[in-house]
Amino acid sequence: MEQQQQQQQQAPGGRRRPRLVSMLGLGQRCWEVTLDEERGRLAWRDPRPPRRGGGDYFVPTSEIIAVEERELNKKQGSIGKWQKMAKPHAFTVYYVKKARNHRWRCSDVTFWCVDEHLCNQWIQALKELLEMQKSRPKQLLVYINPYGGKRQGKRIYEQKVAPLFSLASISTDVVITERANHAKDNLFEVNINKYDGVVCVGGDGMFSEVMHGLIGRMQKDSGIDQNNPKAPLVQCNIRIGIIPAGSTDCICFSTIGISDPVTSALHIIVGDCQPLDVSSIHHNNTFLKYYVSLLGYGFYGDILKDSEKKRWMGPIRYDYSGFKTFLSHHYYEGTISFQPAKHTLGSPRDKDSCRTGCYICKKTEQQLAEQHKECGLKDEDEEWKVIKGKFLAINAVNMSCACTRSPKGLSPAAHLADGSADLILVRKCSRFDFLRYLVRHTNQDDQFDFSFVDVYRVKSFQFTSKLSEDNESNVTDIGKKRFGQFCRDHPACCCNIANSSWNCDGETLDSSAIEVRVHCQLMKLFARGIEENHKDEAAYSQSSVEQLL
Repeated sequence: MEQQQQQQQQAPGGRRRPRLVSMLGLGQRCWEVTLDEERGRLAWRDPRPPRRGGGDYFVPTSEIIAVEERELNKKQGSIGKWQKMAKPHAFTVYYVKKARNHRWRCSDVTFWCVDEHLCNQWIQALKELLEMQKSRPKQLLVYINPYGGKRQGKRIYEQKVAPLFSLASISTDVVITERANHAKDNLFEVNINKYDGVVCVGGDGMFSEVMHGLIGRMQKDSGIDQNNPKAPLVQCNIRIGIIPAGSTDCICFSTIGISDPVTSALHIIVGDCQPLDVSSIHHNNTFLKYYVSLLGYGFYGDILKDSEKKRWMGPIRYDYSGFKTFLSHHYYEGTISFQPAKHTLGSPRDKDSCRTGCYICKKTEQQLAEQHKECGLKDEDEEWKVIKGKFLAINAVNMSCACTRSPKGLSPAAHLADGSADLILVRKCSRFDFLRYLVRHTNQDDQFDFSFVDVYRVKSFQFTSKLSEDNESNVTDIGKKRFGQFCRDHPACCCNIANSSWNCDGETLDSSAIEVRVHCQLMKLFARGIEENHKDEAAYSQSSVEQLL
């Protein structure tokens, strides 16, 4: 084996940045391996590459999962004549391998040498580098919903996620939820400060439960009254990780680009952090719920309401209820009042989507911080716009709401952390036109390019159904409300239903008069947003090297 080299780089101010360079064995060849802290990467190069394969490869140190000493087996130990004279020493580096469609996997590469001291030096240097990654979690609180989706949450965690956490030396306290709101209630009781993050294994409903628990706990500890719709909420610094295992995993898909347990676990391990807007919903100065993805009235609210009666059907119930709701073609009268989000730089009709390191989200955070520092919140002084009409659907989305069936989502240009929501109003139209609108969610056409569809970027809005006040006023209107319920239970009735329900991140909300406010970057996820698909995305995926081993 060629002579090993060790170098140190002199950094400005006299601080020395370690740069370790050695000739190490990889497979049946000798490679030049470099650990460069200044550039933040581990690289290896074949000085005499064969005609096929070979070249330069690297892994960002921020995406190294773990390093372990390893004993070579007999097959591996028979590499080269020099090994007949000395026992080889080896170490394995586990790292993130990026595949297509934003999928991550845990891959590994094993280097060896005859010098035990050099091998230990590499292991020590890599472990010290991992210790410097302060954003990585060391202790996690994990909630598993064993009943969500196809009831695979516990199996998914134990077989796919727990081994990765163990590899990365992450300690976990696991709670198997036994009832609705179990996780939410538990978060008000545990010593939350001992954890670096909270992980939920389940669908969007499980995430919503954990989110409500964390935000509620934070406001309670800070003395904030959640029933005050204008109260400035305290940010949650404890990140939430989502391991998708439910019927719907929209939030996971919209924040990392794929619904995959292993990919989500790796984002947690490397300590990614993605700020996220959260909207609060109030009725008559009473707090109702928070949401981060979809708040839908009319079409999506009716689908959820109907599907709740058919949970025995599993995930297919959404298809059945969706088709049934489309045929019923109910519309709802009401009044929408909203405040345009003038602080944002983009618009719902932009072609640019929110991606990793989004400029608009970063700029918005800076602008809002400056505004709050100078004059505080003055929302009540800003202009409100009012729209009355008959609507098939009213949707407010804080993110694109992309999923496998709708890769672009309900609002492709919505941003994760710009302090605004996209308010989409679908007015009464024919079934055929509404079908055209729905189909555009599955292709590349502009889904807002219809005369009956309006979209606005807002920071707060209010909605009141036409009959909501009358229904609460006197005995006569109570009778109307009961008659409306009869129509809901018997959709063959020809009259139109007075009120719909809200689909609030997959949970039903029956109040027809609400007030909604967006809270900029109220919480954080173990995610980094959806990364752009570059041709060289997997440049360091080690696929070519694996062919050589």
